[in-house]
Amino acid sequence: MFGKCKQYLNILSIFVFAILINACVSAQNAKYPIPAAENFNVYLGKLKNKKVGLVVNQTSMVGNKHLVDTLITSGISVNKIFAPEHGFRGTADAGEHVKNGIDEKSKVSIVSLYGKNYKPFPEQLKGLDIVVFDIQDVGARFYTFISTLHYVMEACAENNIPVIVLDRPNPNGQYFDGPVLDTAFKSFVGMHPIPIVHGLTMAELANMINGEGWLKNKVKCNLEVVLCANYTHESTYSLPIKPSPNLPNDLAITLYPSLCLFEGVRQASVGRGTTTPFQIYGGVNPAFGKYTFVPKAIEGMDKKPKFKDSTCYGHNLIEENAIKKEFTLKYVLDMYKNSPDTAKFFNPFFDKLAGNNTLRKAIKAGKSESEIRKMWKDDLKKYAVLRKKYILY
Repeated sequence: MFGKCKQYLNILSIFVFAILINACVSAQNAKYPIPAAENFNVYLGKLKNKKVGLVVNQTSMVGNKHLVDTLITSGISVNKIFAPEHGFRGTADAGEHVKNGIDEKSKVSIVSLYGKNYKPFPEQLKGLDIVVFDIQDVGARFYTFISTLHYVMEACAENNIPVIVLDRPNPNGQYFDGPVLDTAFKSFVGMHPIPIVHGLTMAELANMINGEGWLKNKVKCNLEVVLCANYTHESTYSLPIKPSPNLPNDLAITLYPSLCLFEGVRQASVGRGTTTPFQIYGGVNPAFGKYTFVPKAIEGMDKKPKFKDSTCYGHNLIEENAIKKEFTLKYVLDMYKNSPDTAKFFNPFFDKLAGNNTLRKAIKAGKSESEIRKMWKDDLKKYAVLRKKYILY
């Protein structure tokens, strides 16, 4: 009798333990944002018995499984993969040509949307019934996945193919700041009249692009968005996977909107070719700072970094206390101030990243950050009104 009681108690203990574990998991899930890709009940039925195209990369994960594999396992017919900058697996360097091919695991054909064509050709969309977009953004206007979203929506609108955007949390979604793009400076690193830090998720951006008539000839995409769970614009969110080769952690993602302007500075490195990109900056002149680093070729991050094998002098922001979630010009202004040759400081890419030529001119004129900020104050007020129309969280 005692043996049976002991057995029942053991079973009861296991049952209670399982309930407690489930309760802990539920509490954890309620606390942290969950990407829309995990919300199967909303979108899986819409893909049944359809030929599906996916715009995805290495961030398109459902738990520890890629969306491609998840959908195929669920009986969805995935007919084509469209890969953005850095490729389907996210290993290509910034600006590196991404090739078409076949995914070895799923055997699905891959079409590159970075290189020959940013926008899918009609023949590349032929036979598809629907396209699903699921890529992690980091909240900066010059992060090119936004432009890929634009061109996919435009191509699908022109070819009468519906688009579903599976939303993901924006790790820099708590604020918006910086100059609003002047459309005279439109490029693949900035296509829309939004600030450098836009404060939107991909779904919100997709709705804005569609709603404001920003697609070519003002075509309208047959668009549906699937929302994240447990997410607000006040949420903090650590990305489980690097969104691109040179954004390896939370600090790099926080600093990216401010430090990416250095990509438009001839004399600057943002640490590509080190293990701490977008967390350090400097140049080959000792006037730029006391911290030193030597960029090297790193497979999977940057094979041809700027100032390769040369000692750079600058600053290590990892050592700074409590980096704020903010967009700031202080790093660029500091380097410009210490440059021995300001006439050759900027390259033509700077104006594309800034989205105007007024920022460069203001820096050259010796204006302070507070003075420069006044230049975009009115545009930000107008953007705040526009943004409010499309906020989903």
